[in-house]
Amino acid sequence: MKTKFLLSIIVSVLNLTMLAQSVDLQAPLPVDKSIKKGILPNGMTYYLHKTDVVEDVASYYIIQNVGSILENDDQLGLAHFLEHMAFNGTEAFPGKAFLNKLEKNGLVFGRDINAYTSFDETVYNINNMPTTPDLIETGLQILYDWANGLLLTDEEIDAERGVIKEEWRTRQTAFMRLFEQKQNVLFADSRYAERLPIGTMEIVENFNYKVLRDFYHDWYRTDLQAIAIIGDIDLNDMEAKIKAKFLGIPAVKNPPRRFVVKIDDKQELGYGLGMDKEIPSSSIEFNIRHDKSLGNQNVQYFREHLSTTLITSMLQTRFSALSNKVDAPFLYANLRHSDLTRLHNIFNVFITPKPNQQREAFTLAMNELNRAVKFGFTQSEIKTAIAEMNSTYKNLIERYDDRNHKQIIEGIKRNYLENAHLTDIEGEYAIAKELFEGFDQAYITARMQALYTNKNRAVIVTGVEEEENLTKEEAAQIIETAENNADLQPYEEEAEDTRPLLSGVKLNEGTIVSETENKKPYFTTFTLSNGIRVHYKFVDKEKNQVYLEAVSKGGESLIATDALSSVNLLPGIVRNSGLGVFTPEELKKKLAGKEVYSTFRIFEFKEDVRAGSSTEDVEAMLQLVNLRFTKPRFTEDAFRKGIETLKISLKEQDSFLPYVIEDTIYTSLWGSNNPYRSFMTEKDLPLLSLEKAKKAYSERYSNPADFDFFIAGDVSKETLKPLLEKYIASMPTTDTKETWEKIDLDWLRPKYDEDIYLEMETPKAQVNYRLTNTLAVNPRNEILLNTLVGILRLRYTATLREDEGGTYGAGVISFLEKEPEPTAYLRVTFTCDPDMADNLVAVMHGEMDKIRKGEVLQKDLDKTLESFLKKRKESKGSSNMHYFKEMKHYVLDRYNMDAPENFEDIINSITTKDIQKFMHKLLKNSRTAEFVTKPKVAN
Repeated sequence: MKTKFLLSIIVSVLNLTMLAQSVDLQAPLPVDKSIKKGILPNGMTYYLHKTDVVEDVASYYIIQNVGSILENDDQLGLAHFLEHMAFNGTEAFPGKAFLNKLEKNGLVFGRDINAYTSFDETVYNINNMPTTPDLIETGLQILYDWANGLLLTDEEIDAERGVIKEEWRTRQTAFMRLFEQKQNVLFADSRYAERLPIGTMEIVENFNYKVLRDFYHDWYRTDLQAIAIIGDIDLNDMEAKIKAKFLGIPAVKNPPRRFVVKIDDKQELGYGLGMDKEIPSSSIEFNIRHDKSLGNQNVQYFREHLSTTLITSMLQTRFSALSNKVDAPFLYANLRHSDLTRLHNIFNVFITPKPNQQREAFTLAMNELNRAVKFGFTQSEIKTAIAEMNSTYKNLIERYDDRNHKQIIEGIKRNYLENAHLTDIEGEYAIAKELFEGFDQAYITARMQALYTNKNRAVIVTGVEEEENLTKEEAAQIIETAENNADLQPYEEEAEDTRPLLSGVKLNEGTIVSETENKKPYFTTFTLSNGIRVHYKFVDKEKNQVYLEAVSKGGESLIATDALSSVNLLPGIVRNSGLGVFTPEELKKKLAGKEVYSTFRIFEFKEDVRAGSSTEDVEAMLQLVNLRFTKPRFTEDAFRKGIETLKISLKEQDSFLPYVIEDTIYTSLWGSNNPYRSFMTEKDLPLLSLEKAKKAYSERYSNPADFDFFIAGDVSKETLKPLLEKYIASMPTTDTKETWEKIDLDWLRPKYDEDIYLEMETPKAQVNYRLTNTLAVNPRNEILLNTLVGILRLRYTATLREDEGGTYGAGVISFLEKEPEPTAYLRVTFTCDPDMADNLVAVMHGEMDKIRKGEVLQKDLDKTLESFLKKRKESKGSSNMHYFKEMKHYVLDRYNMDAPENFEDIINSITTKDIQKFMHKLLKNSRTAEFVTKPKVAN
């Protein structure tokens, strides 16, 4: 074994020597010249990028190189608190002045205006603001104030304490509690383990005002700040504006040093065991921490990054194949290599063992990992992974000019915070292709061995009380045994599969018998010789992106009720079975190098097939769609895996608080025996049947001619037509046409007002309010309903969050459904302090009642309607999916959603009186359900 290893290293060194002759590993990476970067004399950095992916808008960001890691012991949580205060008054915009101004111009707080705080940075954003002269100045002024002009008044600080307390309460889930238990191990007892951004509520509720202001003065300073403006701008003009405005901010004299925390190396295996009553299933993490350099990145760095990406991809494929085996001791195993902190990456294996199989699961995972360490990967595996990466690069290049602002800012943030290179993507790919030539088995094996270091390791177990959980000693022994396992053999792959994707499918190529042009909206309908109708629209707002959906009426309403439980397993069965003659692993290899997917879903009143691809891979997409209808695959092993997964889920149900709440609500509304509205329980297990699932699928997808096919995207008609004739017109069809049948979805009674008392680890109340009423489905009612939701969101932010300080935020959603009868749905949910729940519920109803009485603020209506106009304009200018939906609406709902009379004219006509009438109509004779979950308290 040692001889083989030595030979591998020698070959690898020779290979690297030859590679160095063609690739200069010390050369810098090519620069993305589309981004203008500069540094002002006061130390502030700026980035500018021009893109018209969304016309006439720009996004504004300020990146503060400041996070919770810089807090003193008496400041825990104040970096995050300061982020909140940036929205509560600045020198130029006291109170909520700038939020009000932006909202009047269609921006929405939370969607377009937001921020986040992490360990090492705080980033603020204003997305897609119109580039009028006034709003450009507003955007710059807000950045200026975020950099140097927060008011931090006593009153606003005190008002925000409650909001942050409720944010903490909302985030205190079982998963957060587990994270808090494992943070010392994950961060190896470093400062990071003591600086979670949310902080401690004792400090948040009681800190002295000066402590927050000191943190602001010390750390919000020009040498730790970068501003970025991305959008439809003139670069030179914007650069001049930045220099004129931001040069006046003085640099802080004698500032504290911005330190960066490096976690000390650990030779001993770290170990942590966490348990929570609301998480009754186990998991195991195996982590190896690696140092990350902040030095200039070159080709050498890029090569290591590429090889690591390939390795994690190949390992994930191996572990997925193991997971699909019925006798595997784990349900899932996932691998990733990602950022941990500013100076560290982490190589992570995450395992979900089957019940009482923690040791077996960890043993299998460690053996498979060490198989790769000892023997590397096959040439076929490497070839497949490189093909996938080539495909990724080609699509990135094709869509490079269509990147949205959020994608662009990610590279800028990494450049400023971590000195990551802003690389020209085409130049990067040219280097990557050269590097791929040297990615042989010897080199990849050497890189795998470099990833698998013998230091900075940790095992973190999420345990279960009734199981014998994996101990530190056992984990260490399993790792050592795997590393010295003489029985491990190289990974064996089956011979290359040369079968075509449509093996076993008889293609009786058909024809297009008619081609009809629809004018408004413009699209083409092809009628095929087998009766299938395909509606097609060319649109290249997103380059190299094509969408497909086939939709038919029927769904669960036509499936026997005793088969519905089995149908719920279908997505997992099909996913783990593969497609056509191919297993999931074989299918992945067959599609290597292609960007393509297909899936399906059976809803209550319809079923569909969805697919997508790059322009180049449309043929493969249509082949997959053909297979969904003609040769679906269902294996007994996939069914058994589904049953095992379900058993674990059922075990979790009784403890997992979100599930318990939803199950309680469902049982109250629909009873415990409604087959369409009940959660699965153990009593359903004997009823599950692979044959029932297969039969239901076959019935729902037996006749493709009963589906309307929609295709929109960057594919020409000339390219598409012969492919439709070959792969869609060839599918066997019948003349049968189906529609949905009415099923019982009525509540047991029209009104509910119940308090639900449950045991919970973190005391919190959760309010769930639901309203339904009969309402015609048409464009005006849809817009009125969405307008009401927008106004309620504004009112609840102002009252429940700001005035009462009672919740982090209230979620308000609505939707209209045509089946089984035209109905409107409105839902309000929020989490809060149990002691404040009754008062906040009264406030929630009070805002609805005010609207019913006509107390609708014109400014709230204006903000909401303007946000609709803004969002629609952006969608039409940048999204293929928008036109896909437009075509679908016209065919299925018989109206043009973009016609002025169905959108702009309605919006421009809506008055506060209309909203009052609509609220009154929605409330009258409505069915309402109010459930407030509260902690059960012992007598």
